[in-house]
Amino acid sequence: MSTGLIIAIVVIVLILIALLVLLPRMRAKSQERKAQKELESRRDRVATENRHAASTRASEAEKAEQQAVVAQQQAKAQRAESERLEAEAQMHERGLADDQLIEDHERDRFGNVAGPKHDDDAADTRADAADARSGTADGDVREGEPPAARQAGDSGDAANRSDYEQGRVDERESERR
Repeated sequence: MSTGLIIAIVVIVLILIALLVLLPRMRAKSQERKAQKELESRRDRVATENRHAASTRASEAEKAEQQAVVAQQQAKAQRAESERLEAEAQMHERGLADDQLIEDHERDRFGNVAGPKHDDDAADTRADAADARSGTADGDVREGEPPAARQAGDSGDAANRSDYEQGRVDERESERR
């Protein structure tokens, strides 16, 4: 055998031994790279799913916050309405809102009972409206004066006037001065 052939066989054997030794390492590295790529792919997929779920939950949370604000505003409105109704109830209990309960045509009937609790401006307005409806002349009736006060004022009997009526008469006299 020639030396060249022996060297060629030795080289081929060394290459085969190197391949047998290096081949499993190359396979391991190849599998490691595949595993790393698959893991990165899974990370990306899970990160995308989590971002999507996070954005969905964020929008749901924002919607819930808005609903909470609306519910809070509704609660405030209901509380305000409740307080308003309670204030009206207290006014009615004290007799400060009797003018809301008595119609214009009933003023004479309830004048002595609800008189001191009338609103002065509302009484003037109602008296003027009643005078306009009844067609009485300004000279016949004193302006803004309740009918009971007119009768008491016409007779000159101040003792028969209620405190309210007397106050109205005094108020008109001070305005004329």
